[in-house]
Amino acid sequence: MTPVFNIFKEQLSHFPLIFRLAIYDIKGNYQMHYLGILWQFINPLIQVLVYWFVFGVGLRQGGAVGDAPFIVYLLLGLVPWFFIAPTITQGSNSIYSKVNLVSKMKFPVSVLPSITILGNMFSFFLMLGILAVILFLYGINGGIYLLQLPYYLICLFLFLFAFTLLSSTISAIIRDYQLMIQSAMRMLFFLTPIFWTLESFPEQIQSIVKLNPFVYIINGIRDAFLGQGWFFDDWKYMLYFWSLTLLILLVGSILHDNFKDKFVDYL
Repeated sequence: MTPVFNIFKEQLSHFPLIFRLAIYDIKGNYQMHYLGILWQFINPLIQVLVYWFVFGVGLRQGGAVGDAPFIVYLLLGLVPWFFIAPTITQGSNSIYSKVNLVSKMKFPVSVLPSITILGNMFSFFLMLGILAVILFLYGINGGIYLLQLPYYLICLFLFLFAFTLLSSTISAIIRDYQLMIQSAMRMLFFLTPIFWTLESFPEQIQSIVKLNPFVYIINGIRDAFLGQGWFFDDWKYMLYFWSLTLLILLVGSILHDNFKDKFVDYL
């Protein structure tokens, strides 16, 4: 477990550096655009409207999902996904894309995925705030179930860190891996219950779909806002998620620790 502790120690000791570089990346990405950082919200808004029109108005004809209007159900899936998808793809490429920093051997390479996560986190929390306003306007209140929202956010951030740490290491060594990640995320977008409900499938299919860890996170966030259940109700699924996350974190930490001094040779 020593590599895991060393990785987390680097994150804590270099947090001011992570924060500064995350802010720098956000400003750098939009400094040549007239609308600047607003594009972080314009793009998701356009996608939400398109998906709502196609899947909500077109295919479902505005039908509700349980007690929730379809647009609310859709947003509760899309808002986390708009944070998950770019963080996975960008974080997996974070070491390779920052070759100029990696070449400086004193630079803590393990913080690069954290920079991506923190940079995308700002817009995610703002979208969560907008989502809360929309839920208020619809009269939807999760009540006491909202107390478990921090738990699911911890699940989200820890899984993203573990996965991007592992993926960024592999991607720096095997460049084809980055293309595989991009293709996998496009596929998982439709295999995750964002537009549809897990309960609409037979139990055998549900068991297969639930192997996707994003199902646990997105359905959990949705349950917290809609007040539909506690995180410990399905303790077996919770155990699976944490076992998978900690395994990825352990493997990623060991792999990163073994290759961190050799990245320049591969890049």
